[in-house]
Amino acid sequence: MMSSSSNKNSMPCAACKLLRRRCTKYCIFLPYFPPTHPERFAAVHQIFGASNITKMLQEVPVDSRADAVMSMVYEATARLRDPIYGCVGLISVLQKNVFELQSKLNESVAETMALKTQLSSVLSASLLYDPALPDTMLLTSDLSNSSLATEFLNPEPYI
Repeated sequence: MMSSSSNKNSMPCAACKLLRRRCTKYCIFLPYFPPTHPERFAAVHQIFGASNITKMLQEVPVDSRADAVMSMVYEATARLRDPIYGCVGLISVLQKNVFELQSKLNESVAETMALKTQLSSVLSASLLYDPALPDTMLLTSDLSNSSLATEFLNPEPYI
């Protein structure tokens, strides 16, 4: 029979398993380091140490502990990958990527505006002159209202 001090499924959390200690249902690590993800606690333990993790979790309000643990896991994982810069190095790389992408976006927007202007001028020129009919000119009575009147100018009948 299980004692009342053990956790529900008698599986120790990842922290207690790594530290080789008995896991109780009141274990501060149990909600945040489940046995299914032992690598998370291993990374955090390697960087911060078990007693420091306990102290940090006790200082954080219960409703914010999950976020604090995720932050510790992120920092520890980044620190293991890059011992010099840690997550700051990754943040710097991401900021550089954002800056480069923003520059490319600005260039694309400028190119789009230039193409729209070019298309607009080509379309307005095509309204005034139709190259398919060389002796035909399309005259507009009022371009702002888009009411178009056509008049065919061909000097031959009058000569």
